[in-house]
Amino acid sequence: MEQQTPPGISRRGFIRSVGGATMAIAGAGLTGGGLLNVLRPESVSAQAGDPYDLWFAGTDGWMSLPASPAIPPFHPDDLAPDPFNTYIFGFRNLTGLNKNRAENQKFKAAHPAPMFWLEENVPFHLRLGNLGLQLRPDLTDAHTLHWHGFRNVIPFFDGEPSGSVSVPIGREFTYVYVGRDPGTYMFHCHVEDVEHVQMGMTGLVFIRPAQDGNTALYPSGKYLYNDGDGSTGFDREFGLFLSEMWAESHWADSHVQLPEWSDYHVDFALLNGRTYPDTLEPNGSIDPFNPVRQNNGDLIAPAGRPDLQYQPMSALVTCNAGDRVALRFANLGFIESSMTLAGIPMKVVGKDAGLLRGRDGTDQTITTHTVAMGAGESRDVLFTAPPHSGGAGYDTYLLYNRAYARGSGNLGATLGGQSTEIRVYPPGMLGAQAHPNDLQN
Repeated sequence: MEQQTPPGISRRGFIRSVGGATMAIAGAGLTGGGLLNVLRPESVSAQAGDPYDLWFAGTDGWMSLPASPAIPPFHPDDLAPDPFNTYIFGFRNLTGLNKNRAENQKFKAAHPAPMFWLEENVPFHLRLGNLGLQLRPDLTDAHTLHWHGFRNVIPFFDGEPSGSVSVPIGREFTYVYVGRDPGTYMFHCHVEDVEHVQMGMTGLVFIRPAQDGNTALYPSGKYLYNDGDGSTGFDREFGLFLSEMWAESHWADSHVQLPEWSDYHVDFALLNGRTYPDTLEPNGSIDPFNPVRQNNGDLIAPAGRPDLQYQPMSALVTCNAGDRVALRFANLGFIESSMTLAGIPMKVVGKDAGLLRGRDGTDQTITTHTVAMGAGESRDVLFTAPPHSGGAGYDTYLLYNRAYARGSGNLGATLGGQSTEIRVYPPGMLGAQAHPNDLQN
């Protein structure tokens, strides 16, 4: 990717110029493929041509939200190509692509960004590129990947732009992480963070505990935490990422306008980038490490739903009767949410990537039907699927945000928003998951 020279000062240029000296130093250490030795700590290796575990890039694009009831003139966006209607920024998974196919992914952002995970104490390399914004070439913003709540990252890899490195258009930077604290987190771009979070540069990430693989504590050998007793073991796991969209801000960015952020309100509350009933639609390709793509590298839309091509992650939860199911909730909206599961009790075993257990071993888990999360908070939850009612089909339980305006449709008109279903099948009907959020139905 070639570096693009900004045509002049953008509306953000003045703000960025305040940190010009810092950016000049950081920019000198960025190459087309990684970092120069002069800026790299001796303890890590993140140089051009080095292997990576994941390769993401920031860009813009389009997605689809319910068109009715409309919010004129902001939604549907009159600039959107069919079958889409909402302008976004986002991260695109380029893992495994060659240079030409990677550059072809400009203007094809996804929401949310791909969920990914790493193993405790194992170094993980994430290469971040910046393809630029196709619709808004006047916005020459750099991008970062800030791992919200990650307690052990050094400032150099933190992604907070005033203390670390931002990635200019056409450049790349390789983050190096070593996960020390298992649990569920979230990530986002921290440049122009209010705008970039609202526009969709967000995603869910988690760390698997070192205890994984120990089948003596729980038969599957899969755990949320290093519990020592199998209490956080599970058979299936699902990431559920909560986000929000204010239609006016998305329209403003596509139409070269400035929204008044003090007017912020939620028009659409999203669960894995979709609103109910689209939350029940199948997955596109969601395995970040083994993505399935078209020949040109583009995402494959869920069957029969071309409008969901750039919202590939289903929020449907499927399980067999008797399965213990892990739900990884992360809320990167700006407003508190309360997710309610009707008819099945949930046990909250982790909060903000911390096992709910006192230093003296006291059990501090909570059994509830409603899980509340503030902005920027995560919860790790377990439930045991109840017995099946009989027959060959599945039993349905509703999981929804009990905050009415976000658990219902656009403007509170109908059931929608952050709602999905738990589908419980007869014992043994579903095979083992290949990866998180694999539905197997």
